[in-house]
Amino acid sequence: MKVFHGRADGGHSEQRGETFTGTVYADPVMPATSGVTINTVFFAPQGRTYWHTHELGQVLQVTAGKGWICVEGEAPQEIRQGDIVFIGPNERHWHGASDASYMVHIATSLGKATWQEEVAEADYPKGLTLR
Repeated sequence: MKVFHGRADGGHSEQRGETFTGTVYADPVMPATSGVTINTVFFAPQGRTYWHTHELGQVLQVTAGKGWICVEGEAPQEIRQGDIVFIGPNERHWHGASDASYMVHIATSLGKATWQEEVAEADYPKGLTLR
């Protein structure tokens, strides 16, 4: 058993860039162990991931704000504080904040992530009223 106190690496929040649109920061909760990575991720309004997959899936626990989760071929679905989302193995998806709210989630990623292209502006919902 290992106990982690505070940030796993003791460092500062990392601004994400190459595979994210907008302002996104991540804090490692636990270092990558046996193919499992856990991060707390802050998305400023309109911040979001690129399209990607996870070899064994991903679990998102939204802890603050409102945003979107979108699986390829489906319409984006609203997510907000208290929601938990499971994305299946190798399911192509993106997630991030709405255009009018920040969003924070804890992301538990299982297996290798494969990053793909940026989400097209036409595919990102803007101006929609979230509950």
